[in-house]
Amino acid sequence: MKTVYLLVIGLLMNSMYVLAQDNQPDWPNLNKYREANAAVAPKAAGEQRVVFMGNSITEGWVKFRPSFFEGRSYIGRGISGQTTPQMLIRFRQDVVNLDPDVVVILAGTNDIAGNTGPASLEMILDNLMSMCEIARANGIRVVLCSVLPAYDYPWRKGLEPADKIPALNAMIREYADRHQIVYGDYFTAMADERNGLKEEYTYDGVHPDEQGYIVMEPIVEEGIRKALQQEK
Repeated sequence: MKTVYLLVIGLLMNSMYVLAQDNQPDWPNLNKYREANAAVAPKAAGEQRVVFMGNSITEGWVKFRPSFFEGRSYIGRGISGQTTPQMLIRFRQDVVNLDPDVVVILAGTNDIAGNTGPASLEMILDNLMSMCEIARANGIRVVLCSVLPAYDYPWRKGLEPADKIPALNAMIREYADRHQIVYGDYFTAMADERNGLKEEYTYDGVHPDEQGYIVMEPIVEEGIRKALQQEK
């Protein structure tokens, strides 16, 4: 019953987001975290702050696994349904202005789903590259993550993400390697034989459940550790 409930909620969130785009004046949702950002205190001496930038997968992380964020200087800035151009617009206020030492970027699946219109893999990579460049120009180290596997999108079927996501991930990894950026590889640990998300890690084939986040956490923590060792 819980799985069915979560699946319905996930579908409704993505469907409502897509349908709302034409009538949404705040297209990148700059107001989502405005008050929360204003309440973030200046970094304490020795604090190593990490901001998680992403979509519903990042937003859901805070809800499914709050213990992962508690007691750490981790700040979640995920917004359900978002694509990379929307994240790029809000990157300064939701990442740079919070003065993190590291940003974890997990994005791209909603671009492939066409949430804000058609997007080529090259367009997605361009936006990811721009976020990385903004971060590094401001002395922020980057963990650039693979897109999670998905065999199909329940809210927009037939787009063949099982083929497109591995291709995009190869492009992301090549860019990260070329620019000495830490690459967080969730895909390899979470993909099944169809390049879909393993059933035990998801409630709808796209979004992780608690077990999925448990798999992701040591991967991102290792990425953060490596990023903190890099020079700014």
